[in-house]
Amino acid sequence: MSSLGSIPLSFKVPGRMVFFMWLVFFIELKYSYNFSVFGILPRELYGMTGVLFAPVLHASLVHLISNTFPLLFLGVTLYYFYGNIAPRVFLMTYFITGMLVWLFARTSFHIGASGIIYGIASFLFFSGLVRTEFRSLIISIGIVIVYGGLVWGVLPSIPGISWEMHLSGALVGAASAFYYRNTRLS
Repeated sequence: MSSLGSIPLSFKVPGRMVFFMWLVFFIELKYSYNFSVFGILPRELYGMTGVLFAPVLHASLVHLISNTFPLLFLGVTLYYFYGNIAPRVFLMTYFITGMLVWLFARTSFHIGASGIIYGIASFLFFSGLVRTEFRSLIISIGIVIVYGGLVWGVLPSIPGISWEMHLSGALVGAASAFYYRNTRLS
């Protein structure tokens, strides 16, 4: 059983991510820019820059808010309980999710942090199933209770929503849980 992290340190990476999301959104508002063209545009070379930029870009205030709270909650949970592997899981959900979207998604600009959110939620859920720790199982149950509805987001049901980003993130999170299932947490 690993020791727990600290809340302030666990907040550091997800807090910075959210800060940049809001900063970019306010720059867009203040200067009437539309940065969505820096999102992921599948199978176009210039669209690959979106792998880096898409998670901090949001189409509206509602989109930004709907990504802010889950990213903070899930990110802090990840860093608090899985501190040793959290940076690797976060980076995998950030970059591999983006690459999968670039490779396989429909031709459209894909933006937002939901791929990371789905990735972390999936990691936390599947880690509870593949690890032999009571605490991981409790976290998994908590994820189902709080975010169980996310499962519907991986289906192509709402126009304008990147279900491909959701599905890619969920797959990366699940794969990360299996990959790191025997890795010590501290």
